[in-house]
Amino acid sequence: MSKPNSMIGRFFYRIWKTVDVAGRLLIGLIAITILVFMVRGCVSGPDLPKVSDGSALILNPAGTLVEQTTYMDPIEEVIADAQGTKSPETSMYDLLDAIEYAKNDDSISVLVLQTNNLTGAYGGISKFQDLREAIEDFKTTGKKVIAIGDWYSQGQYYLASSADEIYMNPQGSMMFEGMARTGTYFKSALDKLGVNVHVFRVGTFKSAVEPFIRDDMSEAAKEANIEWLGDLWQSMKQDIAASRDMTTADMDNFIENYLEILKANDGNGAKAAVESGFIDKLISRAEFRDLMINQVGLNDKQDSYKAIGFKDYLKARRPLIDMPSSKDKVAVIIAKGEIVDGSRKEGTIGGDSTARLIRKARLDNSVKAIVMRVDSPGGSAFASEVIRSELVQAQKEGKIVVTSMAGMAASGGYWISATSDEIWAHPTTITGSIGIFGMVPTFEEPLNKIGIHRDGVGTTKWARSFDVMSGISDDLKEVIQTNIEKGYDDFLSLVAEGRDMTKAEVDAIAQGRVWSGEDAHRLGLVDKLGDLDDAIDSAAKLANISDYEVRFVEREISPTEQMIREIMQNTEAQASMQSASNLSAKTNPMIHALGQQLKEVYTLINNYNDPNHAYLHCMCEVK
Repeated sequence: MSKPNSMIGRFFYRIWKTVDVAGRLLIGLIAITILVFMVRGCVSGPDLPKVSDGSALILNPAGTLVEQTTYMDPIEEVIADAQGTKSPETSMYDLLDAIEYAKNDDSISVLVLQTNNLTGAYGGISKFQDLREAIEDFKTTGKKVIAIGDWYSQGQYYLASSADEIYMNPQGSMMFEGMARTGTYFKSALDKLGVNVHVFRVGTFKSAVEPFIRDDMSEAAKEANIEWLGDLWQSMKQDIAASRDMTTADMDNFIENYLEILKANDGNGAKAAVESGFIDKLISRAEFRDLMINQVGLNDKQDSYKAIGFKDYLKARRPLIDMPSSKDKVAVIIAKGEIVDGSRKEGTIGGDSTARLIRKARLDNSVKAIVMRVDSPGGSAFASEVIRSELVQAQKEGKIVVTSMAGMAASGGYWISATSDEIWAHPTTITGSIGIFGMVPTFEEPLNKIGIHRDGVGTTKWARSFDVMSGISDDLKEVIQTNIEKGYDDFLSLVAEGRDMTKAEVDAIAQGRVWSGEDAHRLGLVDKLGDLDDAIDSAAKLANISDYEVRFVEREISPTEQMIREIMQNTEAQASMQSASNLSAKTNPMIHALGQQLKEVYTLINNYNDPNHAYLHCMCEVK
């Protein structure tokens, strides 16, 4: 994690590093123990998992569904996992691959969806829709899909509703709360602290800066947010209703009258869900095991039904390496997370590191088309342009460039997509947010109150025009605002060029406003609606290739990192390290929580590292 340049960034950096050092010292103390356990657990080498005939494939995603899992140091990842401090993520492509392999695998007889540990999806509901589509395709083989949950959150149920049968624990419950966009606003707190936040923006709907200049959501932001939230919510309701053979009106009735329905069922939420047609049967864990034993038989240990988890299943079925091929290729590059200047590892989009991946595909003569899979709310304007310009260079050299928008491709995410040969989006993609802003906090007031003042001389009026401890001159404010307005004009120009529109036409639907993929398609910001596979097929057609293979272009993992990962994946080593890592579980949880919060604040500030202080960000996460 690089050290930030701003004063406030360095402040939080020092605090977080001070708190974090205790944990790192503890990691150092148990490192030798872990190494011993790793070697002992791996000395015989890993065995591939066995897939028994007639097994159930268990799809049990944990944490957040993502396009690309966030990078963590392998050893720290295992320790954090053992301590329960890791924020789990599940790769959507692991789930999709497992479903695809199982569809034509005679060893798999049924798919079991376990949603208890699923917390949501990064960027919106499109990942749920991709999984639902894959599950529907799986069912065409005649194999059954069964969902089981102790209880169901809205997102969990959305995925589970694609199953043939949905079971829930008798002590469970479920309800639909709808969708919301809720923010935290700091203006009054900043005023009390005397922090001056200098904001420069263009666009009526560019609400990313509102938390720093308001104590509530503006009417313009509310108007835009309710529009795209309504599209996502309607899509979810339609999908669930179709899966459960009901209407959206039935769902609306259940939601609006939930309290009365609950009371009519003596406060029993599980019974209410069954009576309303959302759950097929209430069943305990023991009863579910017996039900599955009757369907697929006992496992080798004779203690449960015959099954294999999707991670072990992938180890057994997925090729260990991609063999070289002379076929033409469609390269897929995943751009997931905040866009920041410089190089970053998985989970954050570094302008330089992502450009390197594009360049790698561009210089490969066998690659005829590049598909950018974008899942980002935006970030640095400079880094966004570094990425886009590399894509433009690929187009100049004859490569087809197609963008496939995932859950989010807004602001900077749209900037890097705008001049692609073709843009695909899900109907529920969050996109648009064509606008730009700058934000610089200064701390002269609180410092002056405690007797700290800044003064000096300079050779020009610009030499002392900006100092986080003394403020920003009016002339420099005008310079920054002029640059922001130029950035907005550039944004309009590149969108107009890429979408074959006039700048006036783009401006009418820009102004920082966020749109759903469905609306973006209607407005001309998106060419076609579909998933990643649709975008890949279209890219191949545009490149005039038919016999091709798809190749994901990823950061090359070092031999040391690969070795550690392989060790970590060994079951015996994981169990041993679980015991070793428990030594660190006695760390004061309050200190750990404080460290995590400070780290989050620091990370947020550190990501605002654009050299021109210009940002393309939508702040449009769904809650």
